[in-house]
Amino acid sequence: MRVAAIQMNSGPEVRANLELAGRLLAEAADDGCRLAVLPENFALMPARGRDKADHAEHPGDGPIQAFLAEAASRSGMWVVGGSMPLVSPGIDEERVYGGCPVFDHEGTMQALYRKIHLFDVDLDDGESYRESNSMYPGDAPVALDTPAGRVGLTICYDLRFPELYRRLVDDGATVFTVPSAFTETTGKAHWHILLRARAIENLAYVIAPGQYGSHPDDRSTFGHSLICDPWGHVLAEQAAGNCVVAAEIDPQLPAQLRRRFPALSNRRLT
Repeated sequence: MRVAAIQMNSGPEVRANLELAGRLLAEAADDGCRLAVLPENFALMPARGRDKADHAEHPGDGPIQAFLAEAASRSGMWVVGGSMPLVSPGIDEERVYGGCPVFDHEGTMQALYRKIHLFDVDLDDGESYRESNSMYPGDAPVALDTPAGRVGLTICYDLRFPELYRRLVDDGATVFTVPSAFTETTGKAHWHILLRARAIENLAYVIAPGQYGSHPDDRSTFGHSLICDPWGHVLAEQAAGNCVVAAEIDPQLPAQLRRRFPALSNRRLT
């Protein structure tokens, strides 16, 4: 089965970002992909985090979700919607959830994950990030069945918390999606290591699309979107450019490996 990670350099104009995402999703479908994953913040990379609230949507309603549903049904492909701003609980109307909706090949929403771990970090080079200033954290892991296997949904900074991936494996996940906007600094240091580790320790595929290049908030993202197999081999990767990173995966392979190499069943602490 062919799957795709969609790499983008998103900006502050939602319409332009959706047009680009639509072209890349169509390219993935033409390449025979049955599931495609968009990057974090694919529809909007604003100059200020709180600008996301101006485009926040209620689950199941709004132009970004309508675009995803239409793109999925037109292409006949499952689409994992990276992340997009969702309306908050109402405590602070300027803060949003980072939501990852999943649409099936008929354009029906099948799942919605809200990013659990928020990127509140001060880096050694002086860069500082406070996602919690403009976002609320989710609190529930989400996995769902797809043609590619049972997919565990995660977003970017979630990658640094292996306990989340164990929870998803315990829920049957054989594929992880990791739509991201990793910084240039942290990406150079840890992107490949962390993705391959999550694949190896859980004997699962990893599909990790990223943002790349410079953005309006003076942030540079790492790119290097990739697809990794359950043994830690990188099947496909692209460092930069708006592009489709595609690879063939075997939905049966994780179960086969888990039987032959039973590290997950050998766990003593659960």
